[in-house]
Amino acid sequence: MKLYGSTTSPYVRRIRVVLAQTEHEFVDLQIFSGEDRELLASRNPALKVPCLEDDGRVILDSRVIYSYLSEKFGFAPLTWDEENMLTLIDAANDSFVQLLLLARSDIDTSGDALHFRLQKERIEAVFTSLEAQLNAGLFSKWTYPEICLYTLVDWVEFRELHDLSDYPRLRAFREAHKDRIELTATDPRQ
Repeated sequence: MKLYGSTTSPYVRRIRVVLAQTEHEFVDLQIFSGEDRELLASRNPALKVPCLEDDGRVILDSRVIYSYLSEKFGFAPLTWDEENMLTLIDAANDSFVQLLLLARSDIDTSGDALHFRLQKERIEAVFTSLEAQLNAGLFSKWTYPEICLYTLVDWVEFRELHDLSDYPRLRAFREAHKDRIELTATDPRQ
């Protein structure tokens, strides 16, 4: 098994955590230019990470990769509630990626343009919902939804993308899990 990605991507990190106890090769790519970009394009025409090669098959997208790994290794299937949790996490993650890429393209995202406003509105709505779910006792195990929530919150803090002071449960969740060996081994700060 070969996982292609970057060490800073929260989508890649979640799969690296899932595969922490499974033999695999991690190919760390510089995804925005050069030979690594060409390699990524040869594996995934969508030019996104992660992608997984296994038994002559290439699997694209972290959610699809997780489904593939779940079937391959017999993980318990995700419930519909867990699928909804992942949809929220992915929505916030996607909005943050959009805003980060715009900022890296020297586009000021502080204005009231519709695209910026929609991304920020989505982030706040999702974080408010995730905070409420944590208050209700959800995300209490250490399975794929918890891994995805952790990688999102940690990535937001790592990239300094959002002030999380209004979300103490999200911060406490990150703090409670930060010393797990699979998280310290995949920390993008290394």
